[in-house]
Order: sequence, then C-alpha cells, then structure tokens
Amino acid sequence: MDNETDPQTFAIIGAAMAVHSELGHGFLERVYHEAMILELKRREISFQTECAIPIYYKGEKLSVVYRADFVCYEAVLVEIKALPAIGGGEKAQLINYLKASRLKRGLILNFGATRLQYERLVF
Repeated sequence: MDNETDPQTFAIIGAAMAVHSELGHGFLERVYHEAMILELKRREISFQTECAIPIYYKGEKLSVVYRADFVCYEAVLVEIKALPAIGGGEKAQLINYLKASRLKRGLILNFGATRLQYERLVF
C-alpha cells in the first residue's frame, strides 16, 4: 500500500512532518504528542489519544491495558517515539499492538532523529 492507495497514513505522516519541521528533534515524546494533537486537529484528521486497548493471554483479559498514542480515522494505530533511530524493538512493539487492537495499519513516527523517521506496517 503506498501513499496513493493509503491517503490516511499519508495525511498522518504529513502532519508529523509539519510538527518535526516546526520543533526539530531533541524534545521528549510528550512534547511531540501534544504538538501532534494540535496538528491533527488543524488538519481535521479524526483521532483518539491514549486509547485503552485490552491485552489477552490465552483467552483471558489481563488487568493491564495498552494505551495507544493515537488511533486515527478509527483505523490507523500511531506510536510516537523520540529515539536516535527506529529499531527492531519498536517494530515488534507495533506488531504486537496491532494484533491486540485488531487494526490493520500502524505507523511509528520517530521525532528523535534530525529528519522525521516513520515506519508503516500493514497487515
């Protein structure tokens, strides 16, 4: 799936690029999270933040929940990072979160590098 066939993730990445362009790198994740809220609203991208997603183990619901940074368009799980680079651990984490949420598309947006890094996963 590319930008032409997935305009929703393209729009989210565009919002993240605007945030990174304005703030640069070097802040904590929470700063980028708050800026993304403003930018998503400005672009009229529907979203929920800090969405509680239940986790199951062998069919039983655990007492802990995962809180997604964002779920945009009720279909795209978005994780915010402020790391030197996206690694295998972040990708594995997103895969697990997608499985738990039963969503099919996910984005890792990393604001910690000199240029915005993003990883799009589609199942």
